[in-house]
Amino acid sequence: MSPTPDSAVQTVRTYISGHRDVFLDDLAQWLRIASVSVQPEHAAHVRDSARWLAGHLSATGFPVAEVWETDGGHPAVYAEWPSDDPDAPTVLVYGHHDVQPAAREDGWHTDPFDPVTRDGRLYARGAADDKGQVLFHTLGVRAHLAATGRTTPAVHLKLLVEGEEEAGSPHFRALVETRRDRLAADAVIVSDTGMWSETTPTVCTGMRGLAECQITLHGPGQDIHSGSFGGAVPNPATAAERAGVDVLAGAV
Repeated sequence: MSPTPDSAVQTVRTYISGHRDVFLDDLAQWLRIASVSVQPEHAAHVRDSARWLAGHLSATGFPVAEVWETDGGHPAVYAEWPSDDPDAPTVLVYGHHDVQPAAREDGWHTDPFDPVTRDGRLYARGAADDKGQVLFHTLGVRAHLAATGRTTPAVHLKLLVEGEEEAGSPHFRALVETRRDRLAADAVIVSDTGMWSETTPTVCTGMRGLAECQITLHGPGQDIHSGSFGGAVPNPATAAERAGVDVLAGAV
């Protein structure tokens, strides 16, 4: 007999509770890798982070877990776990394994790359953004299998975890275009969002992106008196302000 929704949810909670310490130990290992993508001196650490994650995904049960190179950038990690139901939808989960720079002098009470637990909370750079979120999917998959008695997920599950999100994802577009066949999915979940509160799960239906442009303005070729020529001669500062408003208006 198939488990009821209520019993399945309880089984998931029991599984997660019983594996909490192991999960946090695994997460702490990953957090100790200073995968700071915007600092060249940490390039080796970003690569170590990718390799660690690929190994962890394999150990979790993903039959495919690969480190994907980028053209001159930091590596991404791809994994997939097909469902035994050929008609099941394909879900792609996106996340990132790189982090922002962090140091004690920034205001941290402890080393940001030496995880500590205080008052029931785990503190380290990347604990929330985004290693904690990414790694929780591995625990969620195992809990799902335990709750349902399945040997494969109910959906064809794919993970893409990039290594340059904190640097503006300069090589992500090319990576996706090159691997588009393997990344094909019916739905995408971005595992890099927030929660309404610590006890309230949140479904985010949209996110901000990045826009980058360069605007060149040409003004008078010499200094002129604003009292005599102001208004008649275009002011570059005013033109820049108007251009910014036009760009923002077009993006909305």
